[in-house]
Amino acid sequence: MSNNHFSFKQFTIYQKRSAFKVGTDGVILGAWAGIENVSTILDAGTGTGLIALMLAQRSNANITAIEPDTDSFEEACENVNRTNWKERVKVLNMRLQDINPSDMKFDMIVSNPPYFKDSLISPDPRKSVARHSFSLPHNELLYCSEKLLNAGGRLEIIMPYDEGNVLIAIASGAGLYCNKIIKIRPTPSSEIRRLMLSFSRERSVVLESFLTIEKGKRFEFTQEYIDLTKEFYLKL
Repeated sequence: MSNNHFSFKQFTIYQKRSAFKVGTDGVILGAWAGIENVSTILDAGTGTGLIALMLAQRSNANITAIEPDTDSFEEACENVNRTNWKERVKVLNMRLQDINPSDMKFDMIVSNPPYFKDSLISPDPRKSVARHSFSLPHNELLYCSEKLLNAGGRLEIIMPYDEGNVLIAIASGAGLYCNKIIKIRPTPSSEIRRLMLSFSRERSVVLESFLTIEKGKRFEFTQEYIDLTKEFYLKL
C-alpha cells in the first residue's frame, strides 16, 4: 500500500493532499454506523471521503459529505467521482456550522470529529484544524446536529474514551441522548481507547458492548473485527 492511496474492495482512497490519511477510527465508524431506515446521511468532516463512500457501499442513501479544508475537499471529490456511487454522494466545501436547517435535514449524521482540546498544537495548521476541537467545539457539534436531524434521526460518532464521556455528559443540554455505546480496545489486555456513540432525541436504556481489534499480535485481528470490516479490507 502506498501512503498516497489506500485500496478497499470496491473503491480506492487517494490521500496525497488530505490533511489526514485513512485510519482505523474512520473505517470502524463507516462499517458500524446504522443504516436501517436511513435515506439521507450527512458525513460531517469527510476528509478523504472514506466514511461517505463506506456508507454509500452499505446503503442506498443519498449522502452529503462536507469538508472545510480545501485540499481535502478537492481530493474527496476526486475519490467520490471515481466510484459507482457518485450520483448519490455530494461533497461540499463547508463547515457543519454553516448548514442552514431550512435547506437540509438528515436521517443520520456521522462524524469522526476533531477531539484534542488540551494537547500540543501540530506545527501543520491543517492537521491542527482537523484534529483540535477549536474548529468544531463539541457543543457546536451537538447543537448543529440536533437542528439538522429529521424526526427520529441519529448522530453517530467515534471519539477517544475521555472526550466521548464528556460528550455524553453534555449532550442532553443540546437535546440529544446517548442510547448506544461501543467500547473499543486495541487488544484484550488494553484499556478502552475509543467510544462509538449513537445519539438521538429520545431517551432510552443505553446499550453497551465491546469491540476488540486485535488478538494481541499486530494484524492478528479478532473475529468480531473481521466480521465488521470484511466487506471493505482487501485482505479480510
